[in-house]
Amino acid sequence: MTHSSSKVFWCKNCLNMSTRPRITFDDRGWCNACQWMEEKRNLNWDSRRNELTEILNQYKSSSGTFDCVVPVSGGKDGSYVSYQLKHNHGMNPLAITVTPALSLDLGNKNLRNYIESGHNHIQINPNPKVMRILNRQGFIEKGFPYYGWLVAVQAAVVRLAVNLNIPLLFYGEDGEVEYGGSSESKNHPVYDIAYMKRIYLEGGHERILNSCGLSDAELYFFSFPSDRELKGKDLKITHWSYFESWDPYQNYLTAKEHCGLQEATENNTGTFTNFAQNDQALYALHTYMMYLKFGFGRATQDAGIEIRRGAMTRDQAINLVRLYDGHYPEEFIETYLDYYQMTQNEFDAVLDQWANKNLFKKENGRWIPVFTTL
Repeated sequence: MTHSSSKVFWCKNCLNMSTRPRITFDDRGWCNACQWMEEKRNLNWDSRRNELTEILNQYKSSSGTFDCVVPVSGGKDGSYVSYQLKHNHGMNPLAITVTPALSLDLGNKNLRNYIESGHNHIQINPNPKVMRILNRQGFIEKGFPYYGWLVAVQAAVVRLAVNLNIPLLFYGEDGEVEYGGSSESKNHPVYDIAYMKRIYLEGGHERILNSCGLSDAELYFFSFPSDRELKGKDLKITHWSYFESWDPYQNYLTAKEHCGLQEATENNTGTFTNFAQNDQALYALHTYMMYLKFGFGRATQDAGIEIRRGAMTRDQAINLVRLYDGHYPEEFIETYLDYYQMTQNEFDAVLDQWANKNLFKKENGRWIPVFTTL
């Protein structure tokens, strides 16, 4: 998606940009994330809680076996969802982590704290050499630095749930609805593998897998179960955010109190917050690539959340975005070059390939925005 800088505009309520994939705006110039914020105030949450109760009653185990799966990283959202299911709904969740590349010490510590707070947990470690190849290919072909890991977070979790005959999967929030994107799932609690592939993996993930020259065995944790493997399985995939008004900050407070979550001692790279996405070094590159492709970075995302939950004014958000957004992750560059097995020139060539030339110009080796955030 490319945009002329003269046609770029921002949400009149938060700072979502018109460049954001799948985003829409109403006549007031409010993005669909802000429209959803308004809708949530008048939504019949009792009805949705009843839907949740029906789903849980349908799958709740009476024999002590696991009755649902929750992907977790040790961060605030998965910790919150699994805590709610276990302690407030009497479910027996199995937490699953797909180990990311370049995991951070704080993330590893938070995951250990989460497990020791009283949760059953399985950690999947896909072949790191295969993960590296897929992440590198995703970085080059899609501008997506941890694409292999993202595929595994969907495919490996689904595959393990199917293999263990656990038919109910709870992911955290529906990011499309909460943060601005496709609204097609707004009123539907359950989604399918086809939606995962099309929206979360941005389509074409099979092409990435096929282009790497890897065997089916090597790609096991990166491939979704076949139709034959899924036959007879009543698989339901849903988001917790469908059933209650999603609040990342409240999730953080719950995870901190009950699951041992610790925040970073300093602000995270490229933003003003310190309590989210502390599990892997590639996230800083992911948000920088997002900035180069679309013109907004991690601070814009975080500021939008704070505006919509009423904790920040738009003017405050603009100041923070100007201060933090678009940070070049200098502190990790040597790590990235070693991981991707690239020279600095090869790495820079990928950045150049994905930088939106309508939004940025290159000066002294760095991409500089030609637009101003309001």
